[in-house]
Amino acid sequence: NAKADTNTVQAALNKGNWVSILIALIASYFLIRTMLPETIRMSVFNAGEFGELTTTSMNVFWAVVIGMFVGAAISFITEFYTGLGKGPVNKIVQKSGTGAATNIIAGLGTGMLSTATPVILFAGAIWGAYELAGFYGVGIAASAMMATTAMQLAIDAFGPIADNAGGIAEMSELPAEVREKTDVLDSVGNTTAAIGKGFAIASAALTALALFAAYVTFTGIHGINIFDAKVLAALFIGGMIPVVFSALAMNSVGKAAMDMVNEVRRQFREIPGILEGTGKPEYARCVEISTKAALREMILPGIIIIVTPIIVGMVMGAEALGAYMAGVTVSGVLWAIFQNNAGGAWDNAKKSFEKGVD
Repeated sequence: NAKADTNTVQAALNKGNWVSILIALIASYFLIRTMLPETIRMSVFNAGEFGELTTTSMNVFWAVVIGMFVGAAISFITEFYTGLGKGPVNKIVQKSGTGAATNIIAGLGTGMLSTATPVILFAGAIWGAYELAGFYGVGIAASAMMATTAMQLAIDAFGPIADNAGGIAEMSELPAEVREKTDVLDSVGNTTAAIGKGFAIASAALTALALFAAYVTFTGIHGINIFDAKVLAALFIGGMIPVVFSALAMNSVGKAAMDMVNEVRRQFREIPGILEGTGKPEYARCVEISTKAALREMILPGIIIIVTPIIVGMVMGAEALGAYMAGVTVSGVLWAIFQNNAGGAWDNAKKSFEKGVD
C-alpha cells in the first residue's frame, strides 16, 4: 500500500504475532487438559537427594501462560527500544547532532538500559514457573515461548528480505516512490529482526536454566557453593566468555569489512567504467571474501566456547563447571540483549536521518 507507514506495517505484524500466541495458548489448554492427569506427581532431585513434587495440570497451563506472556512482552519492549520514531531512537538522533561520539554514547546507553525490563521479566518468569511446577514448569515456560517459533521466524526473515528488496530497487534505478516504500519496510525490518532475536534470547535463557537443573540431577552435586574458591573462580570465567566471544566476533567483522573495502577500491581503480555502468564489477570476489571471512574468523571463538567448559570440568570439577555455566548464562543474556537492542536502535536512527529529521 502506497500510504502505509512504519506504524501500519508494524501493527500488522504485531497482530499476526498476537493471533499466533492466542492460537498456541488455546491449543495448549486443551492438550494439557486432555493428555495430563489432574494431579501430577514427579520425582525431583534437590540438595543431593530425590524427592517428590506434586502439582496440577492447571499449574502446568499457567506455566505456559507465563512463558507466552514473557515472549509477548519481550516483543513490545524490543519494539519500544528499536522502533523508528520511538523515544530511545529519537534520543539517539537528537544526540547525534553534536557528533559521532555522542551518537555512540547514546546508542550504548540505550542498549544497556534496555536490559533492565527483560531481565526482571525473566526473573519473574523463572520464579513463577518454578513455584507452579518446579523446574518442569520452567522447562514448560521455555517451550511455550518457542511455541510461536514459526511466526517469529517469519517476522525475523522479514527484515533481510525488505533490506535486499530496497537494495535491488536502488541498484536497478527504479522510481523514487519504489525506494520510499522499501524504506518503510526496511525500517520495520530492523525492528522485527531485533524482536526475533529477542525471542531467541528469552527462550534460550529459560531453556538454559532447565538444562542447568538437568545437569545438577545428572552429576548429583548438592548445589553450588560460591564460598568455594574454585567455584567462584569458575563463575567469573563463565561471565568472561560471552564478553570475549563478542569481542572476537566484532573484531572479525571489522577485519572482513576492511578486506571488502580494499577489494572494492581495487576494482574501482583497476576496472574502468564501473561508476558509469559500462564496466562489470567482480561480484564473485566480494562474495568469496565474505564467505571465507565468515568461516575462518569464527574458528577461534568456536574453539574457545567448546574447549573452555571441558577444561573447567576436568580441572575444577562438576560443581565448578555448574558455576561456569551459570556465569555464561547470566552474562550471555545481558550481553545479547544489550547488543541486539543497541544495534537495532542505531540502525533505525540511521533510517531517521535518511528520511530527514530537524
